[in-house]
Amino acid sequence: MKLSAITFDLSLIDQYTLVIAIAGYCIVLLALAFMAYFFTRLHRVQDFLTKRRLAVQKITDNAEAPKIVMTGEENAAIAAALYLFFSELHDEEKYVMTIRKVSKTYSPWNSKIYGIWNTLKHW
Repeated sequence: MKLSAITFDLSLIDQYTLVIAIAGYCIVLLALAFMAYFFTRLHRVQDFLTKRRLAVQKITDNAEAPKIVMTGEENAAIAAALYLFFSELHDEEKYVMTIRKVSKTYSPWNSKIYGIWNTLKHW
């Protein structure tokens, strides 16, 4: 049995391959940076929309105005409540798994191993 050696030849990489690889890496890194920036600034967008909604409703008195800034803990509590609410919409299923031992000893895999053992015994 002959094993062929796997070699890595740098001369097979041409300029188009390098351009595509570098462009792909740059696009992925820029997309990740944009998403990180967007998610860190998301609370500011939420605060802006809340202020705008309050301005449309003309709530300017400080006694009537609700708290505008929402903390991360409040957002996490809302997300947890929504998750629990939507997970209760599905039917509750019985989470019991029964494993029974099958007495049938024949399977196609067993027949293959028997064939291998028989050929090894004849050597």
